[in-house]
Amino acid sequence: MLLRTVSAATAETNVATVINKNFFDLFKRSTSLSHLTQTHAQIILHGFQYDISLLTKLTQRLSDLGAMYYARDIFLSVQKPDVFLFNVLMRGFSKNESPHTSLSVFTHLRKSTDLKPNSTTYTYAISAASGFRDERVARVVHGQAVVDGFDSELHVGSNIVKMYFKFSRVEDARKVFDRMPEKDAVSWNTMLSGYRENEMYEESIQELRLGMQIHSLATKTGCYSHDFVLTVAYNAMIHGYTSNGDTELSLSLFREMVLSGARLNSNTVVSLIPVSSHLMLVYAIHGFSLKSNFLSHASVSTSLTTVYSKLNEIESAREIFDESPDKSLASWNAMISGYTQNGLTDDAISLFKEMQKSEFSPNPITITCILSACAQLGTLSLGKWVHGLVKSTDFESSIYVSTALIGMYAKCGSIAEAHRLFDVMPKKNEVTWNTMISGYGLHGHGHEALDIFSEMLNSGIAPTPVTFLCVLYACSHAGLVKEGDEIFSSMIHQYGFEPSVKHYACMVDILGRAGHLQRALQFIETMPGDPDPSVWQTLLGACRIHKDTNLARTVSEKLFELDPDNVGYHVLLSNIHSADRNYPQAATVRQTAKNRKLAKAPGYTLIEIGETPHVFTSGDQSHPQAKAIYEKLEKLEGKMREAGYQPETELALHDVEEEERELMVKFHSERLAIAFGLIATEPGTEIRIIKNLRVCLDCHTVTKLISKITERVIVVRDANRFHHFKDGVCSCGDYW
Repeated sequence: MLLRTVSAATAETNVATVINKNFFDLFKRSTSLSHLTQTHAQIILHGFQYDISLLTKLTQRLSDLGAMYYARDIFLSVQKPDVFLFNVLMRGFSKNESPHTSLSVFTHLRKSTDLKPNSTTYTYAISAASGFRDERVARVVHGQAVVDGFDSELHVGSNIVKMYFKFSRVEDARKVFDRMPEKDAVSWNTMLSGYRENEMYEESIQELRLGMQIHSLATKTGCYSHDFVLTVAYNAMIHGYTSNGDTELSLSLFREMVLSGARLNSNTVVSLIPVSSHLMLVYAIHGFSLKSNFLSHASVSTSLTTVYSKLNEIESAREIFDESPDKSLASWNAMISGYTQNGLTDDAISLFKEMQKSEFSPNPITITCILSACAQLGTLSLGKWVHGLVKSTDFESSIYVSTALIGMYAKCGSIAEAHRLFDVMPKKNEVTWNTMISGYGLHGHGHEALDIFSEMLNSGIAPTPVTFLCVLYACSHAGLVKEGDEIFSSMIHQYGFEPSVKHYACMVDILGRAGHLQRALQFIETMPGDPDPSVWQTLLGACRIHKDTNLARTVSEKLFELDPDNVGYHVLLSNIHSADRNYPQAATVRQTAKNRKLAKAPGYTLIEIGETPHVFTSGDQSHPQAKAIYEKLEKLEGKMREAGYQPETELALHDVEEEERELMVKFHSERLAIAFGLIATEPGTEIRIIKNLRVCLDCHTVTKLISKITERVIVVRDANRFHHFKDGVCSCGDYW
């Protein structure tokens, strides 16, 4: 009888083991939240809802997919969680940009349970503390690690060092590093990267030399002959040299490694890939990886995809991505990001949709990249669709995703929705504040941008050079000369930032747009370095606005000298002469550009009806409803002329008759798009269009009149900014 009981118990245990293994296999294959939900249901159905090993693995997979609320509920269902489950939950919250919650779990473990944290617990706690903007939190966690005796543990110590570097507490980082009884390649690389990120290059080089001495010591003591030690040492040194831009030294060490017989691995190749523009070196590494079969490693193919994208070699990047046999989530993100960075938004969105059909689910990095693509494209419907995806996950808690959503709505014309999201964010970093300031600037709301800037300063977030660039940009588009002067001065004297060329260009724009052309010129002449073409181009644009032909000629000569192949300068100068009715001179400038075969980018305007984009060019006859569109424009023009409208043709080509000049501006792409919008949408509906060039003076006047005649709000995003037309008035105050 006893034997039967034991046998039955053994059989039951074996069955449980098999079922557990099956569930673990299901976890591995689950790539979406719906898969995991179904697996969880099966766990409950088979009576394993209290099996801590299964629930821990489920929590981990949910965390990987960003479903942290679900993961937390699983955790709370466990009556007696162990340290490992606590660690998994802490890691999940920290990884998904919820450091506050991660530390709350850590505090609960230490104060409300009998469990003892281990080194992994502290690794995740320190990672979470690094996500706070207040370094006092970091110091508290460090103190607790000391009390519990984990500060000298290798991985914990390295993470504490990294944490202090993040807060620019370089001396504290060095003290922790020096007290570590044991150091590995990771800890040395942490010191090197920390010094470099804090722009302490001499210290970084000294650290590198010390690493070389240890490298030498390993050789003398015989440890260097061990395969693992040899490979790790070489990889660490190669990575250190590459990260510091010492390409020749990293290559020299790589050759030495090959000759020494040390075992190369995928990390060796990844460490060798340069972060700067060494295209021929990238080609060589690519060829070596192909011959050595390292290209089959996801880390190598992903790194090459990333560096090719940075070098604008997007076809090579896509080729590697397509041929990679073992794609990872990082691989998809690298390719989507590459398309976005290179302005290939349609390709980025297409690849994102392809990814959704694959086994991989997007993470916050994917969402941030695709929102950036939506912002570039300006398609609000697509942006809202991505926002819907975000709401179906736990990604809205990510500060990076929320910030990207704010940027997307601002650049797609919905500044009110951008501000609403901004207001409900529980935590904001400097990028969030900069995005909101920039958004208001883009819409010409200078005073609102200044209000957000003041809120930022009062919140304790320190402004960065980018912050000042965003504020100055907002001032330039709202005519805030006095405020711009004060902010530029405070950036230098109060905050100690050295202005970049972009800051100087913004100040020239502020002065130039306001008509202070001579003061803008004096500002350029007193710049500490040689002004680049962008600064002079800004002044030339101001000359066009205020029709100062003499100064425009002087500025143009400087621009033609600095950048003779830029057609934009020729177009601006030609328009200035036309505005001054100096038509022969305008013709000379245009002929010069024609002789040099310099072509201006063709203008186009996009409008979305529902979720379908429609693109128009000037005088376009290709649209299926072209006849109705032109009839609509004729009716609108009749009503506009009754209201006193006179076409502004000064900037049209001058070597044609007046009637022909009127026709040329009459059918500009934005007018066709607006007319189509009036036909295709219900009365009272807001019309949104996107133009790739700056709106011309005549079209600006016409759009104001159309908004009044049709009682429609018309939102136009041109190459410079947003214009909100309502009741015959534009939000820019005719100042753009």
